[in-house]
Amino acid sequence: MFFDGASNALGHGIGVVLVSPEGDHYLVIAKLNFYCTNNVAEYEACVMGLQAAIERKIRILEVYGDSALVIYQLRGEWETRDSKLVRYDKYVSKLIENFDKICFTHLPREENQMADALATLAAMFKVGTNVKIQPIMINLRECPAHCSNVKKEIDRKPWYDDIVHYLKFQ
Repeated sequence: MFFDGASNALGHGIGVVLVSPEGDHYLVIAKLNFYCTNNVAEYEACVMGLQAAIERKIRILEVYGDSALVIYQLRGEWETRDSKLVRYDKYVSKLIENFDKICFTHLPREENQMADALATLAAMFKVGTNVKIQPIMINLRECPAHCSNVKKEIDRKPWYDDIVHYLKFQ
């Protein structure tokens, strides 16, 4: 599970990517309609991801995030002092009880791009209270849609052969 939170002038959003052992990606995105700090947004994202994993009856989970504060606090390596974050820390501890095995790993922001993009997207636009937007599908295109795609000729002559022939016999 990859999670990330985003807080900026446009708003606050959270994004989670659950990746199955087969490599399938399940995206979970939410717009936070309340003021929060970056750290609160990160905790909100982690909680949403854990809840999504619990709903899918996942028992073994690897959690990845780019917030050193959240990861090291959840691993018990850093003390949680902020009163707002203490409540999140306790709540996550309760959620962890639903897993047979769970580990938290800090990773660089560059390795958390999809969760980061989802969180930023959620933070950027306004959503009505009862609006539900379907998951995002990302397709990979191997060649451009326009007609300038040059393919090998059937007669094995280069594409410019006709031009050379024309210039030669003019």
